[in-house]
Amino acid sequence: MIKDSGQSLSATNPQTKTKRCHYWRMWFLALKFLNPPIPIPIPIPISSSLGLHFSTPPLISPILSSIQIKNIPMAKGGSMESAADRYQSTLDALSSLITKKSRADKSNKGDRYDLLFDYLKILELDEAISQLKIIHVAGTKGKGSTCTFAESILRNCGFRTGLFTSPHLIDVRERFRLDGLEISEEKFLEYFWWCYDRLKEETNDDVPMPTYFRFLALLAFKIFAAEQVDVAILEVGLGGRFDATNVVEKPIVCGISSLGYDHMEILGNTLGEIAGEKAGIFKHEIPAFTVPQPDEAMHVLEEKASKLNVNLQVAHPLNVNLLNGLKLALEGEHQYLNAGLAVALCSTWLQRTGHPIINFNQTGPLPEPFIKGLTTASLQGRAQIVPDIESPGNLVFYLDGAHSPESMEACARWFSLCTRDDNHLSNLNYQPQQHMDEGSKKDTAQILLFNCMSVRDPQLLLPRLMRTCASHGVCFKKALFVPNISVYHKVGSQALPTIDPQVDLSWQFALQRAWESLMQSDKGGEPSNTDQACEEVKDDTGMSVMGCKNSSIFSSLPSAIKWLRDTAQKDRFVRFQVLVTGSLHLVGDVLRLIKK
Repeated sequence: MIKDSGQSLSATNPQTKTKRCHYWRMWFLALKFLNPPIPIPIPIPISSSLGLHFSTPPLISPILSSIQIKNIPMAKGGSMESAADRYQSTLDALSSLITKKSRADKSNKGDRYDLLFDYLKILELDEAISQLKIIHVAGTKGKGSTCTFAESILRNCGFRTGLFTSPHLIDVRERFRLDGLEISEEKFLEYFWWCYDRLKEETNDDVPMPTYFRFLALLAFKIFAAEQVDVAILEVGLGGRFDATNVVEKPIVCGISSLGYDHMEILGNTLGEIAGEKAGIFKHEIPAFTVPQPDEAMHVLEEKASKLNVNLQVAHPLNVNLLNGLKLALEGEHQYLNAGLAVALCSTWLQRTGHPIINFNQTGPLPEPFIKGLTTASLQGRAQIVPDIESPGNLVFYLDGAHSPESMEACARWFSLCTRDDNHLSNLNYQPQQHMDEGSKKDTAQILLFNCMSVRDPQLLLPRLMRTCASHGVCFKKALFVPNISVYHKVGSQALPTIDPQVDLSWQFALQRAWESLMQSDKGGEPSNTDQACEEVKDDTGMSVMGCKNSSIFSSLPSAIKWLRDTAQKDRFVRFQVLVTGSLHLVGDVLRLIKK
């Protein structure tokens, strides 16, 4: 028998075989890296197929206590693997779980949802999940912001928090936050391989390895259980009813943020159908909150709640007067709606877990931890302003991952208000150009940097964006259309991948045609063949692209960024304000480029 900390493990159990081999491997590594090394007196066969009943390797306790096994480089192909290589190997393993060409693949609906419960048994997470005190949030837009506000509030109330969100922008570890910080690389690797190895050992043709997002959700449950968080806030990935996070049977409270038309190929073609999928996270007699919704959606939510005896309440936008003169940390008027939902979720969580807030009511000021949480929350890629480090003062990026018609409109309002009032620039971290008078006022030019998934309709997105901006007096001088660097079939590292010289730009040409037609009709002209007003040019990679009066296509994002920087350098008396939107993946790619 193998003995581990006083526990006996059966040598015939598959998990024990894996653990047995792991112990022997760690023992040999320990011997190898001790200084001076300890000679191994006899060769010992290591094979899980032998069925031998080994004892714990000799001397392992003093050896393990004298060194840090986790810091020993792992062997790969006969050479020692660097930390960067080991992390990349982990991302490669994660990438192998991506089975769909697109997250919005129609076959995602349902997709043998019952398998998730098999995975929980393999990972022995059934009991652990039931012990977690969970806030579960679904919705079309605003669910990520709502979860971020809720995490910040409860962390400032003194609780240990776990937050699971999607997608990530730069590094997959962003999806897992502990006490407000993304999980460390060391812990991520430890928990990743703990889950991956066990699933790899136990899965088969009938119960295959979990797909990408399902694995990430399982990993989140493992992390939060092992780290013993007081509260776990879970953002639904897609829909609700069949989402991997919905294996939670008894959350403390549920939330539904604003609903709209998105992922219709999976969730349905009407707001009622979409609402029905989102309401799939409702659980019997578990309280739930939503925000004001269109009548069609609200009717379905109320009907689903009634069937499950769910007390469904409407959380209204947060009154700014409750913040004691401070501002929400996340920009945009729509964030007061998300903040109101987060306050309702947190207050209910506190009451149901035996932590009632003293003197909390809807009319008086919010408790101090609530105010601090709402005014210090942080979420990348949502209404984020980043000055370019190479052209400070001349080039500023406004990043928002809006990708639905409703969120596009909210993004446009935020961008318009920011750019119309130049005073906010004094808060950005750059100094005026030395050769210019500090009191001199620059002209501004607004540029759109855009891409979206091909399953989305640019005829719904672009008009909302352009016309909302125009109604606030903001007109784009130029629109730039680019492909994403990130690809769905592979999880990228922080290092930017090489540019694909054979990239397909057909979707970018479709976006450009939609934009040019929109610009022409908005100026009073009749839509016509916009290709006649365009000419073929070569970008800095030598690839032929289309340049039009109001827009340009670039074969890569770095080419577009280079053009923006060159343009800003040439005209130092103009501040170029670039709105990056349409895709969170695009926002993440831009952040990786401009922050390097």
